[in-house]
Parts: sequence; structure tokens; C-alpha cells
Amino acid sequence: MANITAKDVNELRKMTGVGMMDCKKALTEADGNVDEAIKILREKGLATQAKKAGRVAAEGIVLATTNADATVGAVVEVNIETDFAASNENFKKFVADVANTVIEQDPADLDALNACTISGGTMTVAEALQELFLVMRENMKIRRFARMTGDAIVPYVHQGGQAGVLVSANTEAGAAPAVVEALKDCTFQVAAMHPAYLVREDVPEAVIDEERKLVIKQMDEDPKMANKPEQVKAKIAEGKVGKYYSENCLMEQTFVKDNSMTIKQYVDSKAKEAGAAITVTGYVCFELGEGIEKKADNFADEVASMIG
Repeated sequence: MANITAKDVNELRKMTGVGMMDCKKALTEADGNVDEAIKILREKGLATQAKKAGRVAAEGIVLATTNADATVGAVVEVNIETDFAASNENFKKFVADVANTVIEQDPADLDALNACTISGGTMTVAEALQELFLVMRENMKIRRFARMTGDAIVPYVHQGGQAGVLVSANTEAGAAPAVVEALKDCTFQVAAMHPAYLVREDVPEAVIDEERKLVIKQMDEDPKMANKPEQVKAKIAEGKVGKYYSENCLMEQTFVKDNSMTIKQYVDSKAKEAGAAITVTGYVCFELGEGIEKKADNFADEVASMIG
């Protein structure tokens, strides 16, 4: 049997774009013959995936879910090339398995997640992704994930996977109906209003300083405000900063379902109903494809360039 070195595996990886483990297996099967290993990878469809890896995968699913007792939650985004493929049941199951893997094994990052044994299976997450590619024939990518713990966690998935939200809380009431209802409404709030922070204490002082400077500059350029005393401007600026908190901090935002109260006031009202304090400790929101630059195909221009 040929002595297969790490250098051999790395060279095959560079030639094909296929993962290290699959390259090692192919070289082993080919007894070190590189050409035969490439043939094996092509037969398995893996080398084809390498060619497709440059295609933009901006569709897919964002899934938010929890464990059985709602004390650990995960939200994951898995991308694929087309929305049609994203509706495939095999793809949906893979996304659910990835989310459960995050919940069960608490990986530190994407590399660690890919190395985990996938929930309910025997392959690693990376190997399961490769297997799914052989069925789907579309470029796929686990883009990101987040994991949360708490006394109660509630997930929300918007429009079948266009966005996913988790909200966590500490409470002695656990997942009592009033707690679940409060956190569910918080997930709706997060999805609708996109708060930047949980509470005002989370806002960096530098952000507030910039906000003050901006307000004062706006007043200096306003003929009606420019000549007012500096202490008056400072007081007005502080009032504007208060508005910044109410617009950007989840617990100070006006409740979208009832604008007579803030989210904190609403959660406190549900705490009375639950018979125990509810402290919202965190939230996370992923929107499908945010930040990914999608390729805009123009069929007419493409044909014109071909015949030109």
C-alpha cells in the first residue's frame, strides 16, 4: 500500500477543490495514484461540486429551534443556489439536523460544527453535506449559527425560513404559558423592528457620544436653534438620546401589538400573570441571505455577449 502523506492530500485538494478527508479516502482507494484518485472523486460527484463552489448560494433556510424542554436553542442559516432546491425535503431535514447538532454538541465555530457527528447520524456534518450534494447537485453552505441557553427560550421562523429568531429569558416560572407568550411576542418584535441592542446598558458610550454630536450639529445648522444657549442644546440632545434608546433597544421599544406600552412593560405584565419575574437575557435574528451579493443575470445581455 502506498504511503500517503499530508502533502499528497493537500496537493489533491488544490487540484480538485474537494475536502481533505475525501481526498485522503480517494488516494487510499487509488493506492496513491493521483489520476485515479481524481477519477474516483469525479465518479462520486465531488470534483463536480468543486466547480460549482464558485456559484453564489444565497437562497436556503434559516431555522430557529429548541430542545425538548426549551432551555437550549439554536438558529442556523444554510444556503443553497435556488429557492426551488430550498423547498426539498432532504434539504429541510439536513438543516434541522444541523440545528439539532448545534443544540446537542455546542460547537465553538463553523469548523467545529463541520467536524461534529451530525445529529441522528454517523457521518460528520461536512460528510453529510457532501452526501446531500450528490443528491441535490447544487452548491450548499452552512453560513452561520448561534446557540442560546436559558430558563426559557422561544423560537420563531418567518415565512418558512426567510428569517429566524430566538429570545431567551431567566425566570423561575420556566416555560409557563405566560412566559412562552411573552417571549413569542418578543420574537415578533425583533423580527419586525430589528433592535440593535437588548437594553440601554449594552449601547457603547462611543455610539451615544456620536449621537449627541450629531444632534448638536443638526441644531447648529438649524436657523431656529443655532442661537439657543449651549445648555439648552445639551438638554435637547439628551432628550434625543433618550429617543435613540427607545428606537434601538428591544426592552425600551414600543410594543408593536400595543403602542401604549414598551416591551419591558409588556413582559412585566406577563410576569405577574406567570407569578415570577421574567428577565429577557438575549436575542438573535438571522435573515436569509443578508449581506450576500446575489448575481443578477440578464439573459438578453448574456446572449448579446455570446453572439458579439
